[in-house]
Amino acid sequence: MAFVIGVRFRDVGKIYYFDPDGEELNKGDHVIVETSRGVECGEVAMANRLIPDEEIVNPLKKMIRKATPEDIVRVEENKEKEKKAFEICLQKISEHKLKMKLINVEYTFDNNKILFYFTADGRVDFRELVKDLAYVFRTRIELRQIGVRDEAKMLGGLGICGRPFCCKTFLGDFQPVSIKMAKEQGMSLNPVKISGTCGRLMCCLKYEQEAYTDLLKRTPKIGAFVNTPDGKGNVVDVNLITGKLSVSLNKSPDAAPHTYNVSDVTLIKDGQIKVDRAEMEKLKKLEKN
Repeated sequence: MAFVIGVRFRDVGKIYYFDPDGEELNKGDHVIVETSRGVECGEVAMANRLIPDEEIVNPLKKMIRKATPEDIVRVEENKEKEKKAFEICLQKISEHKLKMKLINVEYTFDNNKILFYFTADGRVDFRELVKDLAYVFRTRIELRQIGVRDEAKMLGGLGICGRPFCCKTFLGDFQPVSIKMAKEQGMSLNPVKISGTCGRLMCCLKYEQEAYTDLLKRTPKIGAFVNTPDGKGNVVDVNLITGKLSVSLNKSPDAAPHTYNVSDVTLIKDGQIKVDRAEMEKLKKLEKN
């Protein structure tokens, strides 16, 4: 077991563990720490806590110090520098006629490195751009290509539900979301209805998946052969939330399906939820990051 603090370096970003070096810190405090990118100023998202050793990614680095008022001023100054660097980089991208979209710029706390985040449809040869930027800023330059989900997290916006993006407000990490989840939740496999503003599958499909998985274990699927109080038949429609089944009875196949509660039928042979190959190929890109 070890005492750690959890530190974030951007809003709703991933939490990293650091050794508090014997200091008691509270949520919201700012600290100076050393990261793989250099010396950074982060916000304490998790106060001193004892956690098992297996949850720690070694080596656990010690906090350098608690941030001073001067450090906070420097962070604000860096934010102003980032705005100017963004404009300069846009100009350089235009001059080099590069097919890339600049998303964000970050200065490390110690100004030893500037990171430029961008999106592009494919690989971009930005070697000359890096040379130009290094000449202008006289420091280390790193260009990092990110995906559309990371772009949405950085920029923010409103989802189709009318609320701010989940990834911008509370999701620390992206969770895997699949076409299979949409199918199991009975959603129309229409890209417009199951994809977010970023053009990928909506993160919220993950939220209720465990509940749907549990319901699917206890509910016959479409195509299942069941025994009902009125005889045997095939399930033609299912409402997982209400537990209602529409069953076409063998004794009257041309009649309208009868509706039953799940508890009123006995499963003889279950059906399967399938996504055919054509659908998968059509929607494959929605699963990418």
